[in-house]
Amino acid sequence: MNENFGELKGRVRKLNELLASSSGRILANLELARAVSQAERLVRDGDRTREPTAPQRAAVEKAEQLARSIR
Repeated sequence: MNENFGELKGRVRKLNELLASSSGRILANLELARAVSQAERLVRDGDRTREPTAPQRAAVEKAEQLARSIR
């Protein structure tokens, strides 16, 4: 696996942990849940032997930005 791709997957894992830990609050922020789901899907279906694509990085960054706004 590409090192940068592994780092991206780790960031998505942290976002999923945030979703799981704030079970009651997250229902109020459906946009974050959707952003995390999209990022997870893009990373899961990506080519792990290559550098992450711009859409994959953008999806993870969007989800992280939304997560920061609800903390």
